[in-house]
Amino acid sequence: MTKGFLSRNPSVLWFLLVLSIFTLSVTFLSEAYGIAFVSTSFVKVLGKTLCLCLVALAMDLVWGYTGILSLGHMAFFAIGGYMIGMWLMYARTEEIVIQAMSADVIPPTADEIRNGIATQIFGVVGSSELPPVWAFAHSLTLQMLLILLIPGLLALVFGWLAFRSRVTGVYLSILTQAMTLALALWLFQNDSGLRGNNGLSGLQNIPGLGDVSQDRLSIWFFWASALALGLAYPMLAWVVSGKFGSVIRAIRDDEARVRFLGYPVEGFKLFVFTMTAMIAAIAGALYYPQAGIINPAELAPIASIYLAVWVAIGGRGRLYGAVIGAAFVSLLSSWFTGGRAPSIDLGFYTINWVDWWQVLLGLAFVLVTLFAPKGLAGIFDWLEGIRTPDRKGAPLGPDDGSLQEKEAQQ
Repeated sequence: MTKGFLSRNPSVLWFLLVLSIFTLSVTFLSEAYGIAFVSTSFVKVLGKTLCLCLVALAMDLVWGYTGILSLGHMAFFAIGGYMIGMWLMYARTEEIVIQAMSADVIPPTADEIRNGIATQIFGVVGSSELPPVWAFAHSLTLQMLLILLIPGLLALVFGWLAFRSRVTGVYLSILTQAMTLALALWLFQNDSGLRGNNGLSGLQNIPGLGDVSQDRLSIWFFWASALALGLAYPMLAWVVSGKFGSVIRAIRDDEARVRFLGYPVEGFKLFVFTMTAMIAAIAGALYYPQAGIINPAELAPIASIYLAVWVAIGGRGRLYGAVIGAAFVSLLSSWFTGGRAPSIDLGFYTINWVDWWQVLLGLAFVLVTLFAPKGLAGIFDWLEGIRTPDRKGAPLGPDDGSLQEKEAQQ
């Protein structure tokens, strides 16, 4: 990264500084390496929040900068979780099976161990054989490659078919949502090879680390999540700050004109769509070992809609806005749905926030869309004295939520 890049993107240094201070503070306050002020369960919540911030960055690049409102990126997030979950469940079950068979007079063969693993994992769905999709579950290296390859290939094929047909706008959003719904319905079936509605469980038990306590594992995953976010932010900031970033913003604002100028619009969109799918998958691979379980409900289309809401509330078209929105909504959701928010007794009705949280989130999205298109990140514009130019009633541009005026000055 050159000096010019950092001078044009001061948010990168500020973001890394805040993230470093936050990571060190949580470590010092944790039960594993600190004064035990922050519980292990809350460390996991914070680690998962960092993963959601990472997938929000991906969503902001594909929507806020490129103008593709994808309602399927949480499907890639969940696929990443399934890929790492397969290895976690296989390797952990292998340890249990080998330990159980060690008391036998005759040492078990490799086939007996494999059959025992299959019975343990798939007995719940009435099967005792490993499906073909588990062919590489024994290898951590191969499964980590699949975390990138499977979502990347799915996004590449889907994007190529959609973009070459020049499907845009709300129609593309519907297609991405349909893809997510189809994938979720397939995973709900027991013959999908991924245990149907039962999903994959026990993912918090890391193979080979049975003697390591959960408080240490939770802080390790927290560090890994912080590292992934810390690497992704400057990388994406670099992507959007150069010529490539100018082109994708132009595609967002006036795709037809960019195509007329001779740029391969479909190629740019396909690259962004595929890259962000892989980033979302990495975030999912870090998230679900901290959550401990994954099932097809995680792929429900509503999850991708929530992702769009986070980015809109934080402020699309700027990376730090996506992080702010995801962190704010995630932590607030944990507070409301965790029963920590006090109920409000109106006499004739009692407001329980567990039931009303989604209504509150939807209302916040509507208000931000109507009255604050810059989202929470607009607070930084206010502090810097940046005001929306007075155009005497003329529209701001093709995308009212973007930063055309500021971008034009860079």
